[in-house]
Formats: sequence, structure tokens, C-alpha cells
Amino acid sequence: MEAVVVDAGSKLLKAGIAAPDQAPGLVMPSKMKLEVEEENQVADGAVVEEVHPVVRGFVKDWDAMEDLLSYVLYRNIGWEMGDEGQILFTEPLFTPKALREQLVQLMFEKFNVSGFYDSEQAVLSLYAVGRISGCTVDIGHGKIDIAPVCEGAVQHVASKRFEIGGTDLTNLFAQELKKSNPSINIDISDVERLKEQYACCTEDQLAFEDIGSSCQPEKHTLPDGQVITIEKERYIVGEALFQPSILGLEDYGIVHQLVTSVSNVATEYHKQLLENTMLCGGTASMTGFEDRFQREANLSASAIRPSLVKPPEYMPENLARHSAWLGGAILAKVVFPQNQHVTKGDYDETGPSIVHKKCF
Repeated sequence: MEAVVVDAGSKLLKAGIAAPDQAPGLVMPSKMKLEVEEENQVADGAVVEEVHPVVRGFVKDWDAMEDLLSYVLYRNIGWEMGDEGQILFTEPLFTPKALREQLVQLMFEKFNVSGFYDSEQAVLSLYAVGRISGCTVDIGHGKIDIAPVCEGAVQHVASKRFEIGGTDLTNLFAQELKKSNPSINIDISDVERLKEQYACCTEDQLAFEDIGSSCQPEKHTLPDGQVITIEKERYIVGEALFQPSILGLEDYGIVHQLVTSVSNVATEYHKQLLENTMLCGGTASMTGFEDRFQREANLSASAIRPSLVKPPEYMPENLARHSAWLGGAILAKVVFPQNQHVTKGDYDETGPSIVHKKCF
């Protein structure tokens, strides 16, 4: 059986048999629904609570994670009890060693896998575009990771993680919509869909400042029949990535953060890193974001301007959304046939700490 690749994010879990030229076979919300028993509860009125195993990129609820993976692997991938296969997981920047050990322990002791491997998302995203060196700017649901990668190794000293992401941009969009539509109550899930449909970036900061006088209002009918007006709010989501002060953060924008990160790597790598920059995550697919990023990069104070990698034609569309999974599919085709992974024998002999020696 071919190896399975799993990329479990805060919002979405992507999984499937390793096929580097195809999108993941399964993309589903990273959440479980739990029935909560309450006193005096009506028999047919079960209270359902949503549980999110992954928060800001890291697993926080291991029981829920086990249930979620059980559903994915046995009911969707097609594994059978007693005949489990090999599995590769992606992991975000700065994953604590303890969490990595818990994951390998879960895989061998609860799922009885025959082989395990774990690799960082930044490295895998570059593999997806045929690179082993470069920079990734990964805008996830709950975090932003900026990572320089040299010869397949993340430069952790120079890397940066920010505890903001798509969920914070959604909340910002909700606040702005409420200001211009004060009489309308909008569910956050509707706001999320509106953000994906309408959010975009202006050409530069000056254009953003002028947008109030030139933006054409657009009416949108919500599922419950309410009609809202969307104007300049659509631009504030993208602008917050370049002006974090919009989110109340005293920090530089995303391009400046990238250049600063690279400046902390040895000088001989600067050119190669900045000329192989990759934008990852669903937010990176926002209309106008790539153009704005490149425009800001061209104005950078750095002698070398960040240049975005163009994905190979054979890769699926929406590469930015699935880059870590696709890179994992490529790596799985190497590590498992060449026996570079953690085996059951390795685990039984050494324990969970073997993951730090065999992976990365």
C-alpha cells in the first residue's frame, strides 16, 4: 500500500495517498462534533459542541486528534484494522519536541502503523516547486510562519512565527462589516465565506488610503435573506498583512519581516533565498496579494529583492493551499522506499525520541 500523507492545520486537514502530481484526496475541516450530556436535557435535544484538535498550528486536544485521524484513515483512506500502512505528517515551524513525540507515540501505539515520518512544512512546500533552498511565507488559519531553508534545512534561528492568521483576518473583516452594517447580525461562518469571496489587496498603501472615495459598494444577500453592503472593507483584510497596526500590532509588514529574516542567515545564502520565495496558505490566494507582495518586495531596502517562485505546470492548481501536502507526497516517495523512516522496530527499541534522530 502507498504511504499516506497528512497535513493537519487549524482550519483544514488534508490527507491522501502520496501522489505528487495530484491534490490531496481528502480536504475536510479540522474539527470534531461532540455530544455533551447536560442535566435535564431533553432526550432528542443533544447539545453538540465543536472540538478543534489543532489550535494555531499545534495539536491541543489529543483525544479529539485521535478520533479525527481514525475517521480519516479508516473511513476515508481505506485502512483496515491490523493492516495499517506507512504515514508521513507535515508539521509547522517551531513544533515542540514533546508534541512530535506524542504524535509518533499515537501512530505506533494506537494506530499500529508500519512506518512513520515527519517533516517541516517549509521544507515540503519548497519540494513542491522543485527547490531545496528558498524562503516560505506561510499564512495559515492561526499563524504566519516565515522560514528560510538552506539545502533542505530550516534555519530556525532566522525563522519567525506570528500568532496571527486567517482567523484574525476574518475577525477583522467581521468588525469592519459591522461598522458599515450595524443593524445586521452576521454569523462568523458567513463572514469567512464573504472574506474568501470578496477580500483583496490594493496595489500599494497609497491606493488603500484613497480607496474610500473610489470603492463601489456591492450588495450581498446572506443565506438568511439579510442584505449587506460591502465597500472598502474588502481591502482591509489584505492591507493588515502589510500594515499590522490595523490589527493593533506594533510590527513591520510581511515583506519587511521576510527580508529581516533572511538577513539573519549567512550572507552567501541571501541571493538564493530571496530569489526563491514561496507564498503558502489559503490567504496567499487572495486576489491581488501576490502582485502587492512583489510590488512591496521591489521597493525593499534589500539589495536583492524577494522574487516569487512560479510553480511547475505539472502541479495541481491552488498549489499555495496544498503545497506542504504535495511536498510531503514527493518526500514520501523517497523516504519509505529507501527505509529512511521510523520503523516499528526503531520505535520499540528507542521509544518516541527516535523521531528526532530519524526525521529531519
